[in-house]
Order: sequence, then C-alpha cells, then structure tokens
Amino acid sequence: MAARSPDSCGTDPSQRKGWLPKSTRQRIAGTAALLLATSGWGSLFLVSKGVLHHVEPVWFTLIRYTLSALLFVLLILPRGAAPWRKLRRHAGPLALRGAAGFGVFSVMLLVGLAHSVPSHGAVIIATTPMTTQLVRWLLDGVRPTRTTLLTSALALLGVATVSGLLAGGAGSPGGASTLMGDAIAFVGTLGWVWYTRGATRFPDLDVIEYTALTVLASWPVLLAAAVGASALGWSAVPSMQGLRLSWHALLFVGVVPSAISVLAFNYGVRALGAVTGTAFLNFVPVSALLMSAALGHLPTAGEAAGMAMVIAALLIHTASSRKASAAAAAPIARPQQNYRTCGATPS
Repeated sequence: MAARSPDSCGTDPSQRKGWLPKSTRQRIAGTAALLLATSGWGSLFLVSKGVLHHVEPVWFTLIRYTLSALLFVLLILPRGAAPWRKLRRHAGPLALRGAAGFGVFSVMLLVGLAHSVPSHGAVIIATTPMTTQLVRWLLDGVRPTRTTLLTSALALLGVATVSGLLAGGAGSPGGASTLMGDAIAFVGTLGWVWYTRGATRFPDLDVIEYTALTVLASWPVLLAAAVGASALGWSAVPSMQGLRLSWHALLFVGVVPSAISVLAFNYGVRALGAVTGTAFLNFVPVSALLMSAALGHLPTAGEAAGMAMVIAALLIHTASSRKASAAAAAPIARPQQNYRTCGATPS
C-alpha cells in the first residue's frame, strides 16, 4: 500500500521544516510592529523640537492628526460603506478614546515639557507600562506578576539613566521646580493608557478600523479644542510664516509618528496584548538616542548602560509573557498514531 502524505497522517502542516507556528509568526510580527511604532515616536522628539517654536502644542496636535486622518480616509475607502457604518454606530465612544489618546496625551505631554525638561519627559513616558498595570489592577482586578513589576522597574531605571536624571544634570536651567510640568505630563499619559485599553472594547473593529476611526471620530474634538483655546487666549493660532518654516517637519510628523506608528502600535497591542505593547514605550527614548547617534552624537557610557537596561527589560518581559502564554495554551498531547493506518509495514 502506498504511503500517505504527512497531512493524511494528522501532521500539522505548520510543523513542517522551515515553517513557523502561527503564534510564533504573530509574536514576531507584533514585536516588529511595536519596534516600528516606538522608533517613529522617538523621531517625534527630534523633529518636533524646532516646530514648537512656530506652532503651539494644541495646534501642532490638530495639524498632525489632520494629516493622519487624510491618510486613514484613503486607507479605508476601498472597504466600502462598512467602516462608515461602524463609525456612526460607535461615534461617541471612539471620539472619546481618540481624544484621550491623541489630544489629551499629546497636548498635555507637550505643555508639561514646556515647564520641565526633556529628560523628565522621557522618564514620565517610561512610567506608562507601570501605570497600565496599576490601572488593570484597579479596574479589572488583574494583579501584576512579580516579573512584570521587576522588568518595568528595570526599564524605568534604564530610561532614567539614558536621560541623565540620575547624574544630577537634569534640572531646569533656572533651577526652578519642574513639579507642575511633570505632573501635567504624567496625567497626559493616562489618556494613552485609556486609548490603548479601548482597542479590546470594540471586537468588531480590526486594527486598521480602530486606528482610523478613532482618529476620524476625535478630529472634530481636536478642532474644537484648538479653536476654543485660541478664542480664550490660551494658544496662538500659527502664523503663515511659522507654517512655511515648519511644513516639512509637520508633514513628517503627520505621516510617520501620527499615522504609521499609531497603526503599528495598535497592531502590536492586538498581537501581544496591552501590557507588552505599553512595555515597548520604554524604547521610545532609546530609539531617539540611537537616531541622535546616527546623526553624529555618540552616546555616553551612562547612556549606553541605560539602553542596555531597557533592552534587557524588554527581552525578559517578552520571554516571560511568551512562557506564560505557552503554559496557558498548552496543547493536549495527541494520542499515539497507529502507524499501520498510515501505510507503514509492521516490523
């Protein structure tokens, strides 16, 4: 009798030589997406520094997400009327999530940094994974594991080292307290935590739809906030001269950090979970430092040590999460095959 193909004997095609299991491919793709997202956000710090001299935070936020909204419209147009029906059905909740993740987080972070120093901002962003754990503990009753807390602390220590905060050179230039600015920036990170958690609240939306529809639904809110802030005298409308001087940077920020990075981050969160996704935010200041090195500013010994700590924390966290996922989804052992039914001759 002719021997049957491996598939006819019950062998999973994904176990063939050269194939990767679907879960492994998903983890690799999710990790790559999160690294792409955090790298894009790292570039945001470098590119936007000069823009803020011409465009204030609330208008900067509106312009960058106006550009990203246009890109997302082009992205979902081929899908027909389905995304627009979902937008109408979830308009309110999506607008609130988008306003928190794009408006509150972006504006408050920039406003806070205006009254603080960049190194403090890097440390504050790095607290987001810990904040996410505490929010899950408070709202969902999910107690963080010891490994998660330890890796978050290691990553935070690494970011503090990269920023120079531990070296004593991170104070404000005039010696004034930065407590108010740091507090504003920290409250802003809660907006991003809430936005990230929202990805699981809309099971009928895929990654592209959740990203695109939150941007589109929240755009009127961002517009109203910018116009209202200017009407109340809290923010100046950008001048034409300022826009001409910074349009290249605004275009880059609108396309890469505000569209591609957000889309990649949401994909990574769907693939690996909100806890792992937010853990990768620790890589944002590291990526900014690597880009600075590529531009000719080589890292100091302290910065290199800090990068090593952040990368080690990410690797340990990812390995721990993979081990926990494998244990939770351990496959039931298959019964021993009857080789006679697979065409093998008895010995």
